[in-house]
Amino acid sequence: MFLNRHARPAVIRPASAGVLPVSLMLTGLAAALCASASTAIAEPRHAIAMHGQPLYPRDFKAFAYIDPSAPKSGRITYGVQGSFDSLNPFIPKGDASRGLRDGGHENYLFEGMMVRGQDEAFTLYCLICATVEVPPDRSWVEFKIRPEAAFSDGTPLTSADVAHSFQLLRENGRPNVTIPYKKVDRVETPDSATVRFVFKDGGDRELALIMGSMPILPKHKVSAEDFPKTTLVAPTGSGPYVVATVDPGARLVLKRNPNYWGRDLSVNRGLNNYDEIRFEYYRSENALFEAFKAGLVDVLPEADPSRWSTRYDFPAVADGRVVKDIIPTALPKGMYGFVFNTRRPVFSDIRVREALASLFDFEWVNKNLYFGLYRRSGSYFEGSELSSLGRPADATERGLLAAFPDAVRTDVMDGRWKPTGTDGSGRDRAVLKAAIDLLATAGWKLDNGAMRNAAGEAMQFELIIQSPDQERVALAYQRTLKQIGVEASVRALDSSQYQRRWSTFDFDMLPWSYGASLSPGNEQLQRWSAVAAEKQGSFNFAGAREPAIDAMIGAMLEATSREAFVSATRAFDRVLISGFYVVPLFHKSDQWIARWGRIARPETSSVWGAVLGAWYAKSSAP
Repeated sequence: MFLNRHARPAVIRPASAGVLPVSLMLTGLAAALCASASTAIAEPRHAIAMHGQPLYPRDFKAFAYIDPSAPKSGRITYGVQGSFDSLNPFIPKGDASRGLRDGGHENYLFEGMMVRGQDEAFTLYCLICATVEVPPDRSWVEFKIRPEAAFSDGTPLTSADVAHSFQLLRENGRPNVTIPYKKVDRVETPDSATVRFVFKDGGDRELALIMGSMPILPKHKVSAEDFPKTTLVAPTGSGPYVVATVDPGARLVLKRNPNYWGRDLSVNRGLNNYDEIRFEYYRSENALFEAFKAGLVDVLPEADPSRWSTRYDFPAVADGRVVKDIIPTALPKGMYGFVFNTRRPVFSDIRVREALASLFDFEWVNKNLYFGLYRRSGSYFEGSELSSLGRPADATERGLLAAFPDAVRTDVMDGRWKPTGTDGSGRDRAVLKAAIDLLATAGWKLDNGAMRNAAGEAMQFELIIQSPDQERVALAYQRTLKQIGVEASVRALDSSQYQRRWSTFDFDMLPWSYGASLSPGNEQLQRWSAVAAEKQGSFNFAGAREPAIDAMIGAMLEATSREAFVSATRAFDRVLISGFYVVPLFHKSDQWIARWGRIARPETSSVWGAVLGAWYAKSSAP
């Protein structure tokens, strides 16, 4: 499949992942035909971009959103709602603690070959690797490991650790990992510093970046037998911190590794600034907020507009000891909504889902609960060039969707659709009547105060939630549903119960936030693909099994230009919108973060907003 430049490489071959989409197989055939030529012109680089070229040159000194002169001292305490029972963040079992591998620049223990630049759509820069090499057809990716790379116990990090990590994660990792990893044909380790991933086809251009992001685990510490198990034993990683204290369910303390191998790299300059990082767990949002007010928590991202508007009135805010930061982002706002589990018979009819989705009274909720600070969501990529809202489908989109004539509604295709609006009264009769009429076409009628089907069964379902803020909006939705005879019970669960219910698809409806980036890709497979619908622990909560979804994700992954990628993503957005898999709720346009003045941040923010890994402790608080 490629011109091998190495003698007698070690090879790991994953098991087959099953039948691939035709478009991917055709792309794979083309990749095989030109493999020798592509290998000849590939060259080692310091970074790789999903589309186009990396923003930063090989000799860059630091990311623009980082303060490279930030002092390295002190301690920070983060507050986390919930609990944890594991220090293994890579498997479906258990509820892993924060702080082990949180993404972005917050990979304190477990690192990947590369790290993501956060003022670009999707570009990775070498961290553990010294160079990355990939041909134009992206049929493989090769990394050269830095000779100084090592785990926190001093053991050198080698290609054997990389291959071992891949095997562990592919066989027993979370579904968001196993799905793309199964597209790898083999892993070659010709020497201790070289590792090459060869892909089964050339259709998924994101795979090279996914392999660059893969966490590297120590082969001498993590066995194939033990990896699938939850554990509270402090893990060994290659990152800048080590685990100092574990209080199960209550506290995790990390301390700086003074021998961290990568502290002087340009990708780390201005990061990892604390001597100690603490994650303190609280059972409720209110307890966490009170801990912040008392100074027991240093930084608090805020999601509740009413609390942001009314409860930050304590003395420390008034005298400037607590700072309220409003940080803009250029990211899509994603989709926050109540998810229909279409595996349940009550939600199997798309007309039922459309009718129930129309009954969320955003105007009333925003005015009465959230001080008008939210914006209505309608797209899965709201507020970005990737959103299809208000945009007629272009020729590329229509070509992609031509094979699926029933997958997208006409008004969605034409850019005319938008979420149902109300008069804000809490009882918009026109909206209620339209929902009743639509339910009637699906066989449901209002009978003696209850919405019933032809068998006389009342429409009822359970909405599970886990926080007071979710409960408020759920109860508002429940009240509107009751006006047309639909009984929705709202049940509050603790974090472990909630995690167990969603991971086994044991729910009717739940609130979920589908985050979005400027370069969505393989993560969409585990949210929406037919394969993920059958795999417990995946994020396909809706149980979506729409062929057009899989095809549009395939088109996103195959795109070789930004223009083609944007069109494919908008087509994907249109399919999701037309499927009415969620009740769209709302979003805020900026990040809200409160911090005690003893914690400072760089003046410049990234495209992604706040980069907490770049914040630092002041020598003295104001």
